Amino acid sequence: MLKAARWMVVSMLMVVAMVLSFVLGYAFNEGGGEPLGAQTSAAQEGQFDFSVLNQIHDILTDDYVDPDRLDDETLYESAISGLLAPLSDSGTFYVDPTTYQVSVGPGGTFEGIGATVSQQGSEIVIVAPISDTPAERAGLRSGDVILGVDGESTEGWSVDKAVLKIRGPRGTDVTLTIRHPDGQVEDVTITRDEIRVESVSVVPPGGILEDAEGNPVTDIAYIRIREFTALTREQLQPLLEEIRRSGKRGLILDLRANPGGLLSTTVDVANMFLDSGIILFEVDKEGEELAFNARPGGEGVDIPLVVLVDRFSASGAEVLAAALKDNGRAALIGEKTFGKGTVNVSRNLDDGGALFVSIARWLTPERIQIDGVGIRPDIEAVLSDEDIDLRRDSQLHRAVEHLRGLSETVSQEAGTSP
Repeated sequence: MLKAARWMVVSMLMVVAMVLSFVLGYAFNEGGGEPLGAQTSAAQEGQFDFSVLNQIHDILTDDYVDPDRLDDETLYESAISGLLAPLSDSGTFYVDPTTYQVSVGPGGTFEGIGATVSQQGSEIVIVAPISDTPAERAGLRSGDVILGVDGESTEGWSVDKAVLKIRGPRGTDVTLTIRHPDGQVEDVTITRDEIRVESVSVVPPGGILEDAEGNPVTDIAYIRIREFTALTREQLQPLLEEIRRSGKRGLILDLRANPGGLLSTTVDVANMFLDSGIILFEVDKEGEELAFNARPGGEGVDIPLVVLVDRFSASGAEVLAAALKDNGRAALIGEKTFGKGTVNVSRNLDDGGALFVSIARWLTPERIQIDGVGIRPDIEAVLSDEDIDLRRDSQLHRAVEHLRGLSETVSQEAGTSP
């Protein structure tokens, strides 16, 4: 049995059932007395005694007709879910003790299956498996929908919760219920391993940077940031220095399918491209603002820049994209981003689990809220079904075209006499 103290938050669904009895008529008290509907409720007085939830649990345990359905753990987690259900943001959620023990921060490595996931509507979707990981070897692919984890439905889950549930100690198994894009549903059991996240990559999709005609592009650099980890800045710095020495026309910075990561790293990366200006505003529940200002002297401030984003670019990726866009530093090409812009912290609970709580929101330099809104690109470019079938990256082609046009404009202006 769980400790009695844990039942201070027994399912709010049970409370709803009690309220329903008031609405439908009188409820009968076993000991007689006045009807329950005639009593003044604690809610009417603005006071709530959560010990009543313990009482409900005791009554159910003693009297409920189907005792096999009274599983303490299920009721306990349902109670917590009921408390959190009215909250609208995805950054506030409960993590059970077992899952929390194996969760890790974005430090460059983790133990899990090796796949990037995101949320589309109410579904948890695999954006892409990481190369040479258990997820890739198990046959998972982009567009697969995760319906369940170890028999538990993912309905109503946030991306963060899904990630924490799927991750686990190296050598252990996790079974995912997967719906493939063709509609086939199957259970896939995967043995977890240590996954090293390559934060920064210079290899474009397909292995080589090409223009729309299929010609190799050698006058433009390409860098993809997969996630903002503790390793990102040190991996990015030498690449920017090499681009400056090479004299290339510019850089395509690919933030597509980037789920975010460390805010401190995101700010560091923004500083590498900005010489001045605001990177973001952080606003807490009291309305107090904290401004993050760019520092001068970044390694990439003089490199012409285009940023690629898509509907899976989230959190820190949105912060960086908005900072570069609002400061006039780069054009954004692609799709409207995901719209996750909250600061959430974990609070340890007495049961060994944790409650992740949103404590602030991020605003762009132009004071636009990111959470629930997303960042719109300057140039919209959506991959068509034909693009996907032919493995043709029209967004990347558009970025090449834009940088070459920008370079030609600058050259013409430089050659024009006043």
